[in-house]
Amino acid sequence: MRWAVITFPGSNCDQDCVDQLERVLGQEVTSVWHRDTVLPEVDCVVLPGGFSYGDYLRAGSIARFSPIMKAVTEFANRGGFVLGICNGFQILLEAGLLPGAMQRNRDLSFICETIHLTVENRKTPLTRDVPEDQKTLSIPIAHMEGNYTADPETLQALESNGQVLFRYADIEGSVHDDHNPNGSLNNIAGICNAERNVFGMMPHPERASESILGGVDGAWLFKSLVNTVEEGR
Repeated sequence: MRWAVITFPGSNCDQDCVDQLERVLGQEVTSVWHRDTVLPEVDCVVLPGGFSYGDYLRAGSIARFSPIMKAVTEFANRGGFVLGICNGFQILLEAGLLPGAMQRNRDLSFICETIHLTVENRKTPLTRDVPEDQKTLSIPIAHMEGNYTADPETLQALESNGQVLFRYADIEGSVHDDHNPNGSLNNIAGICNAERNVFGMMPHPERASESILGGVDGAWLFKSLVNTVEEGR
């Protein structure tokens, strides 16, 4: 499978993504600079975490206008897979490739910790191979603006269409506000578009893809995309 990882000024998780995809999973990866205007021939584009353009104005609001984003948008509109992680999720929201918006965490502080997620929809290309008997995924978060919000109509559509992928929960998979680290509506930690080819999540699966990092739950998500492509969707 062929991947492109986009680097924006201020990205700091791009090389983490390249390392996990290339070294750990044996994938073909091309690094793409934000000023480029053409994507290579790839199956999936990753928008990594970090602080693109210093997160000035709003997180992701300037990166949304980077030259490469026109090509990313066209790629997504053709059905190509796009995965936005943390700041990448914020960029996808700002670009209109996913619905909703991000606010600052409700306690107005930066959060960096390992949390637990329920997988709400296991029938998407990103989640299909997560074992059915696994109650939760243990994956780190690191963000200041991860408080997902949307108007009531959008939120209802996400819930009705099965577009909510992950929710913050306790280790047993119970979803309640005590285990919502940032105030996100409905404990939402990740979503996809209606076509199920654009995915955004605040947790960092690339930081939980091999045991030396403390866990491997994030690897299920990358492997799901690989298997989807290799099996021809």
